[in-house]
Amino acid sequence: MFLGNNHYLCGIMEVLYEDNHIIIVNKAPGEIVQGDKTGDTPLSDIVKDWIKAKHNKPGNVFLGVVHRLDRPVGGVVIFAKTSKALARLNSMFSSRQIHKTYWAITRNRPTENSGILIHHISSVERNNKSYAFDTPRKDTKEARLSYRLLNTSERYNLLEVNLMTGRKHQIRVQLAAIGCPIKGDLKYGDKRSNPDGSISLIARHVEFIHPVSGEKISVTAPIPDDNLWLALADNIPASTTV
Repeated sequence: MFLGNNHYLCGIMEVLYEDNHIIIVNKAPGEIVQGDKTGDTPLSDIVKDWIKAKHNKPGNVFLGVVHRLDRPVGGVVIFAKTSKALARLNSMFSSRQIHKTYWAITRNRPTENSGILIHHISSVERNNKSYAFDTPRKDTKEARLSYRLLNTSERYNLLEVNLMTGRKHQIRVQLAAIGCPIKGDLKYGDKRSNPDGSISLIARHVEFIHPVSGEKISVTAPIPDDNLWLALADNIPASTTV
């Protein structure tokens, strides 16, 4: 079982795990995972260059993108280094065999300390935004997540979130729908941006069975180097520790 504690840095990229078939990195907020219309260099290209340099590979480097994180979100991202791993990881994501845990900081505290949120979400490409409704509507898809309150301070709350479905901006829009927008997320109702343009949401942990070796992989991203994140994470009551 790999615990992801032997990670290392390469320039601004942080590698949390690597073997012959997969590589797992800690995405920084503001990075895009895959190329888009902005023309900004995607994380996938940065990882390719890193693999090419580290392993002295001639020619093109294969790297498969199997999932993405929203641009202002940081944390764990998995890439496939072989076509065999890519096909199997894609299947595992589709069948929800890859378990991801997110941490979010909200200004408002949920009414209940834990629970399951169920909404019906529609996405609008024109403004790149999702909308959550309590009942089904035309072109909506059901969205489910579970959450629990890990810690709270005078002004902020740290939530652990596990997705039960995979919808666009799901965590952001569902937390906003219960009156708990994520800190810094102006798109979904927070009133103030974070200084670095991020939102206070990270893909904190990932766990799955390796698609080739069958080994259990368990990797955790570090807490952002931010006073609020560190204060909330360092003082989690023992009864709620993961």
